[in-house]
Amino acid sequence: MTPWVRRLIVANIVMFGLQTFVPGLTQVLEFLPAAVLYRPWTIITYMFLHGSIMHILFNMIALYYFGMRVEERLGGPHFMTLYLLSGIGGALLSLGLAPFVPIIGASGAIMGVMMAYAMYWPRDRMYIWGVLPVESWLLVGIYVLLDIGGFGAGIAHFAHLGGFATGFLYLKWLDFRSPARAWRKRVSGPGPRRPIGNGDPLRAWREIRLDDLHPINRDEIVRLLHKAQAEGAGRLTPEERATLDRFAGIS
Repeated sequence: MTPWVRRLIVANIVMFGLQTFVPGLTQVLEFLPAAVLYRPWTIITYMFLHGSIMHILFNMIALYYFGMRVEERLGGPHFMTLYLLSGIGGALLSLGLAPFVPIIGASGAIMGVMMAYAMYWPRDRMYIWGVLPVESWLLVGIYVLLDIGGFGAGIAHFAHLGGFATGFLYLKWLDFRSPARAWRKRVSGPGPRRPIGNGDPLRAWREIRLDDLHPINRDEIVRLLHKAQAEGAGRLTPEERATLDRFAGIS
């Protein structure tokens, strides 16, 4: 399990236990949009509360399934930023559209993670009820339509939609920032050279020990190596190069 996914799952489980044994804790930490000026901390704390065993179970399964690969793709800091911003985005959308409905749950944050997964691996197949195959982009689209339609009682639909939207915008911002950073580097001229596999990035990347990797990470590294081999290292995105550099131990 990747580091931040593990920490988030542990934090949610610990908080669920505290909700059970500390009376009134949920009311102190839940997000009530109309009261946010008096209880600003709740825009964060509500993400770590859940209303039932099934509520936390489904959320943690989704975080485990989607979060690990997204964390490996983005790296820990960007993954946590995506997670927290998506949860905050869900709260802010509820602020204007459902001001008097209290909200708890990690769903908004996890919806941002699901959006990232669908954007990076849209053709990956999920199996609903373990039987029905659905590609990840379609699964996210179905969730969005269900939330827009308001299907299901007791579900924070606006928090879900806010999480989806914030996750999408954050990833687009990352895409925008990476080319801009590369452009600034070209304009300012080359910096000090660093040794990368004796000047050959492909050589360093090929030395990654695939047998030591988690199967999910191994599949991604193999895909990137094939792309670099077939199209050239220059065809990789900055994020893809950073992923290979990270596993190759290049700082």
